[in-house]
Amino acid sequence: MTPQENIIPQNPSPVTVKDLNTENPRWCGGCGDFSILACLKRFIVERQLRPESVVNISGIGCSGRAPNYLNTYGIHSIHGRPITVALGLALTRPDLHLFIHSGDGDSMSIGGNHLMHGINRNFNCVFLMYDNEIYALTKNQTSPTTRKGHRTNTQPFGSYLSPLNPLTVALGLGSSFVASTADWIPDHLMSTLSAAFDHPGFSFVHICQRCVHFDIENFDTKTSSWFSFLKHPNGISPDKRLADKSECLDHDPTNLNDAFKYAAADRRYFGLFYVNRDKPRYDNILQNLVAGSPKKDRGKLLDPYSI
Repeated sequence: MTPQENIIPQNPSPVTVKDLNTENPRWCGGCGDFSILACLKRFIVERQLRPESVVNISGIGCSGRAPNYLNTYGIHSIHGRPITVALGLALTRPDLHLFIHSGDGDSMSIGGNHLMHGINRNFNCVFLMYDNEIYALTKNQTSPTTRKGHRTNTQPFGSYLSPLNPLTVALGLGSSFVASTADWIPDHLMSTLSAAFDHPGFSFVHICQRCVHFDIENFDTKTSSWFSFLKHPNGISPDKRLADKSECLDHDPTNLNDAFKYAAADRRYFGLFYVNRDKPRYDNILQNLVAGSPKKDRGKLLDPYSI
């Protein structure tokens, strides 16, 4: 019996959003995290993923609370380390569906080195980067993605430096899947989740996320003239509600040069920037090595050390 067969009941009833609900989320009213959480619940129901086969892993920050609000397995890990925890699960329990929740600080600051190695190892997971471009949990501090000149409590005369670009960072590190979406475009967010989940490897999903408490003017959610959708038969379809109100550009997601061009542009682009389904996966490599290794009696493992 496989681990998955051991935990999933026979003839289970269909999974509903109600099955996934726990306590009421403790985020500020209007926070974009509510939309991300709702879309993830919708996705789990749409795919009929058994709650006991899903693990949500987070670091620290507003996004770190997400596992508490999903009735699945969840791990609220330490700052910047959710990728390392998720990798351990990917190696030991490949039957589980892993969703990593990480903020702009958790991803681009203290967790930057772990993001680098997570992307390089390309283990199977969906990495959700919540990017509100501010340290909100610590009450309006400059984060690695805060736009230059924006005033915060730690830099009251405006952020001194140009922000890190999560998309060019992910592309530069060799991510096998790089996409961007926004919390206030739920249908596009759902389509992005679907594409990321189906990708065999480390799926980097950048999500523009509103912080209406500390930075209400950051994202203009009432218009769509300031961003474009990337489209392709092998990509992510533009949002149906906004497609006729926004620019839609054809982009082959296997074209890395164009992916960098759109990721580095001043204009915002939502969609699938890059995908490489052939990149080797560290979890597959190690699992195949273990499967091909000779079996040994555990009771004799320490015999070579006997004196």
